[in-house]
Amino acid sequence: MKVRVQNHWPPGHIRTPAYLRGKTGEIEREIGLFNNPEQNAYRLPPQQRRLVRVRFTMAEIWGDAAETPDDVIEAEIYAHWLEPA
Repeated sequence: MKVRVQNHWPPGHIRTPAYLRGKTGEIEREIGLFNNPEQNAYRLPPQQRRLVRVRFTMAEIWGDAAETPDDVIEAEIYAHWLEPA
């Protein structure tokens, strides 16, 4: 399933890498449910959030500057940061 990482910049403790925001990838697999680290960081009662591994091509991340455009990077991202692409 193709997804896009939301491109917003809320203040505070964020676990989604900045260089992936706004980028499109494909869900590689489900990891499971974990406490939301964005709430955990502020000692708030954390909600369980779905964590997934998303695969991005270097071309998507770096554009024309990608040395090997077909290589991939995988990142584990909480699903509340993802939207259908």
